Amino acid sequence: MFRRLVHQAQEIFAKRLRPTAAPQANGEHFQELNQSLDEESQRNDILDWSEFEGVFYSELLPKEGGSDKTTRFLLQLVYMLFDYVCKQSSRTNKVLDFHLPHQLLDMMDHCLHVDSEPRDLEQILSDCKETLRYCVRTGHPRFLNQLSSGLDVIGLAGEWLIATVNTNMFTYEVAPVFTLMESEVLERMRRIVGWENGDGIFSPGGAVSNLYGVLTARHYACPDIKEKGLLGMKQMVLFASEQSHFSICRAASILGIGTENLIRISCDYRGKMNVAELEAQVIAAEKAGKLPFFVNATVGTTILGAFDPLPEIADICERHKLWLHVDGAWGGSVLMSSKHRHLLNGICRANSFTWNPHKLLGVPLQCSAFLLREKGHLQSCNAMHADYLFQKDKNYDISYDTGDKAIQCGRHNDIFKFWLMWRAKGEKGFGVHIDRMFELGEYLRSLIKGREGFKFVLEKGECTNVCFWYVPPRLRDMPDGHEKNSELHKVASRIKARMLESGTLMVGYQPMGNLPNFFRVVISNPAVMPCDLDFLVNEIDRLGQLF
Repeated sequence: MFRRLVHQAQEIFAKRLRPTAAPQANGEHFQELNQSLDEESQRNDILDWSEFEGVFYSELLPKEGGSDKTTRFLLQLVYMLFDYVCKQSSRTNKVLDFHLPHQLLDMMDHCLHVDSEPRDLEQILSDCKETLRYCVRTGHPRFLNQLSSGLDVIGLAGEWLIATVNTNMFTYEVAPVFTLMESEVLERMRRIVGWENGDGIFSPGGAVSNLYGVLTARHYACPDIKEKGLLGMKQMVLFASEQSHFSICRAASILGIGTENLIRISCDYRGKMNVAELEAQVIAAEKAGKLPFFVNATVGTTILGAFDPLPEIADICERHKLWLHVDGAWGGSVLMSSKHRHLLNGICRANSFTWNPHKLLGVPLQCSAFLLREKGHLQSCNAMHADYLFQKDKNYDISYDTGDKAIQCGRHNDIFKFWLMWRAKGEKGFGVHIDRMFELGEYLRSLIKGREGFKFVLEKGECTNVCFWYVPPRLRDMPDGHEKNSELHKVASRIKARMLESGTLMVGYQPMGNLPNFFRVVISNPAVMPCDLDFLVNEIDRLGQLF
């Protein structure tokens, strides 16, 4: 029965799939995007799910005899997802069908609410279709809005398997294969960093990995805090650059250190930490009777993509006996490239390291690793010895029971998709991807350089971040100064609004310090081609002409 149903599904897929259109030049044509979206909507509207009318979830597995209906239901859902995956990278489709929140609430009013009565499976499939229609196509080659973008098919396959198995990562007995995979991958990652031993854990995102960094450093400096708390302790202080991620400041808040005790170190024009100022601030804190304990260095800052000078920062940490944590959530994956890994020279001297494969390596969200140079710190810091989970007399090596060294209890399986991608690509494949992203970054810089109306925030960036202003015609002859900056500050947000409304492109913007809003393009999406960057520059110019 199952094989017959699968064969039927394959025939349906073959009939419905169409070849992906070749890349089009800018403006060929915006109307085609609207037409494509309308046609897609019409195709989806004629899908026949009538066999599921009046059929409810209670008739699916694990109900005895429910395998046939379960198979048919899941095949319909798989077709829907398969169709979405195949079409989301087509340049004839929009990146998104944008509506303001109140508009989208009205449009989805018929299916958004949850209440006491169940809906049949026909409605459930319709709900899934409606949801996909209004999602942002993050795998679209013109989605350049976030550090994490693109859709890796191997990673997607891994995510599907993870959801099917649906297990917890806290003990070997419930996740035997996955705990071994996690141990193997973390060991390999540490060797790439340059550590022979050490420890690590996968966490729900770089912000939590950075929280692990501050928490572990605090425990290392003052282990009594775990049981006795902060009362009566010296005032602890930590250090991070002005360009560091906000999660370091949040960690100071969460852990009771206080955001005012995070000392921000200035950066040079490239976004790199001022090393001389760092040491001066450490000495000043020591003289004031405070307890410096932690320095955060960043490799791949969020906005400019800067890499802090690790050897010099490590020297200061060693002189003053400070814990060095390196936030490589964005730039850590550069270690996979033999051509660019020099940007992280000195990383082996860090005490801990955040590395997010879900960013530059393209692993599906979420996948973040917290790595440690030395073993034992995580267990000492976090262990609560819950004996209903972490019994000492189990019939296997309990070092594979990782839950007691995590700050979570339930922990999602984030390893399998990464492990599967690593098996499929190897470090060589990851390195090729990194090198290509850097080449695309350089290509975009070459487009912007000398292009009328475009001005770099930083012309020679270190990563794939490309930051620039678009200066509309009316401002180009205005003298530099407060008035021009005030007007320029409004431009990026207005272009972004039109960008969302048209659905042709997604690029982020932000201010930085006293600088007016500027665009930040981050390239990590493997679907991006040079023609997409040509389109980006032309489309921003087109949208900006009105301002």
